[in-house]
Amino acid sequence: MPIDARKVAHDSTDPALAAQGKTAVLYRMALPDHLCPSGQKARWLLKRQGYEVDDRLFHERSDVDGFKEAHGVSTTPQIWIEGRRVGGYSDLREKLTNYDPKATTYRPVLYLFAVAAGTALALSIGVLGAITWQSLGWFISVSMILLGMQKLRDIESFTTMFLNYDLVARKWVPYAYVYPWVETGAGILMTGMLLTWLAAPAALFIATVGAISVFKAVYIDKRELKCACVGGNSNVPLGFVSLTENLMMMGMAIVMLIQIAA
Repeated sequence: MPIDARKVAHDSTDPALAAQGKTAVLYRMALPDHLCPSGQKARWLLKRQGYEVDDRLFHERSDVDGFKEAHGVSTTPQIWIEGRRVGGYSDLREKLTNYDPKATTYRPVLYLFAVAAGTALALSIGVLGAITWQSLGWFISVSMILLGMQKLRDIESFTTMFLNYDLVARKWVPYAYVYPWVETGAGILMTGMLLTWLAAPAALFIATVGAISVFKAVYIDKRELKCACVGGNSNVPLGFVSLTENLMMMGMAIVMLIQIAA
């Protein structure tokens, strides 16, 4: 029989004793002005993993403070499974899904490129009525916009990572702050096929410097660094992805310059 999801936290049952088998004990806040998001996510994850949730809610701030003092913890939610306290939502996620927040991952880049590809296809079919070579151009330019926006989202973290390897930025720090604006602006102009005389040379310059910098850092100096391509604090390794990003920009810029000259 399902455990009452509105059970209050005043339950005196020892959570370690109650959390046996596939029953989990969850303490979370449900105050009049705050329903804890992490607590909701923890409850959802536990149910997804097949646990019956003994849901113990705090309705008063004083109850939260008393619980923290009694159990020697600084935050809620707190979860018990298999007779032991796991910790908060992040701890629970790591335990039940083997999630490692420090693990190398290409997911951010794959998601970004998937969105860019979908946008490029939508533009091609919606504007041109067919998939053409322009679809590839839009894919690259939209990717530039999205990558630039990721960098601008936390420009301080981006510049810190960027300064680890970019050859121009290491000589002139302001370049690290200018780079994402140039990438985003050039991507916007290329998507609209506007001011090509400005967008193409700008993209070619930053892409060429970027490609050389990445190649030197990774393949010549053999350094193991995180890529700043999707912004700061990412776990994407510097190498193939960043080099591909720069080579795509270079290729598109060269094609556009050839078209101008023709």
